[in-house]
Amino acid sequence: MPKEAESTVIPTLDAKAWEVYQRLLATYGERPLVPRRSPMHELISTMLSHRTTQKNEDTAFRQMWDRFGSWEAIRDAPVADLAEAIAPSNFPEAKAPRIQDTLARIIDERGEASIDFIAALDAAAGLRWLMALPGVGIKTASLVLLFCFSKPIMPVDTHLHRVSGRLGFIGPKTSAEAAHRDLLVLLPPEPPVLFNFHVAMLRHGQTLCIWGTPRCAKCPLTDICDYYQVVVKPK
Repeated sequence: MPKEAESTVIPTLDAKAWEVYQRLLATYGERPLVPRRSPMHELISTMLSHRTTQKNEDTAFRQMWDRFGSWEAIRDAPVADLAEAIAPSNFPEAKAPRIQDTLARIIDERGEASIDFIAALDAAAGLRWLMALPGVGIKTASLVLLFCFSKPIMPVDTHLHRVSGRLGFIGPKTSAEAAHRDLLVLLPPEPPVLFNFHVAMLRHGQTLCIWGTPRCAKCPLTDICDYYQVVVKPK
């Protein structure tokens, strides 16, 4: 197991965040910041992703698109039919009307099913616009801004929130919005860095720093992890 005998003293939280970043990159690798799908696809898929798995999200999106074939048809479909199509994503009865309301708002305001104009906005303006859409919270908005438009912003999902709390970057009662703000200031405002920190922390939370009992025996961060040093090591 990586250095576990003694805690490594790192003077500031931003220095600690950079050390975590370097170690996780060494563990999980670095990825280029290249959009994985169109902004509209990313937006709606991320809305589908809430409280479900990546596989279920992808299945729900594919079924939705195969059945309706356009954003306008999805907007205009009977809500029960849309809910049926996206059922694999879980809670379709809540997600279907939000997706339709979001599509209606975008098409009404922009004259088309496109959010490509966000590329010309700064991160704060893009965040405000996206979060004004029905059912779009800070995590979804931040992810679209970083993944599709390379804006200097940090998406924080449940995995990042949990791992960040254990490492000591945020407090136990830190809200989602506060976590987005508090983590962002710990890292250089460089989109590739923020992207790789997000991806690496996500993978760490999915594979080792899992909910419940984390797999500390395989973790490369134990000497700088508050949870390990305070809760696990004393045993």
